[in-house]
Amino acid sequence: MIMIKATNKKPTLFLALSSLIMAVIIGFSGFAEAGASKTADSPPSQFVRKLGDTALMSLTEKKVSRATREKRVREILQNNFDIPTIGRFAMGTYWKDASEAQRKEYMVLFEDMIVQTYTSRFEDYSGQTLEVDGSIAASARDFIVSSQVVQDGPPINLEWRVRNKDGDLRIIDVVVEGVSMSVTQRSDFAAVIQHGGGKIDALLSSLRERSKKMASNQKG
Repeated sequence: MIMIKATNKKPTLFLALSSLIMAVIIGFSGFAEAGASKTADSPPSQFVRKLGDTALMSLTEKKVSRATREKRVREILQNNFDIPTIGRFAMGTYWKDASEAQRKEYMVLFEDMIVQTYTSRFEDYSGQTLEVDGSIAASARDFIVSSQVVQDGPPINLEWRVRNKDGDLRIIDVVVEGVSMSVTQRSDFAAVIQHGGGKIDALLSSLRERSKKMASNQKG
């Protein structure tokens, strides 16, 4: 976070979400390091490679139930992405105004939305590959891993922001062709809240409705 497809449009909410994870989850078939780099074997680069290997092994099975695929997607998310940090950032300044109950429900709905979205998009996988150039230190605890998604058409440039949290590496953002997916998500959620009169419940209602709609579509 594609199904990764060439597009001239600014990333929408769902492209932003899928870009955040799906490039990792489904983009590693035929994985290759692009060129020699002194940072190619750095811990962040190794982290991304291991994540790709794990995803490739667990998510490329053709005959697997929706429930099983969702479970595997959720495990990959929880083990490799800092969902609490991403979720709090996506809510923006409204996070401090949210009650504890609203925060808890939001985080559950946020993670469920990601899992449902990526599980659906994974079904459309068509063999894109990811080439990793290497990583550089962005701060004392953040690293930027540069890569390209190779596909039919122009490649897509991706930069993964990987954070060291007490010795554990977690992805906190992906920049797709210069556009931060976390910032895009934050803007989309802010628009929903503002449209709902500045009420956080407007966002929660939207997420609940989306979850129900996706569940209904799956049954149908």
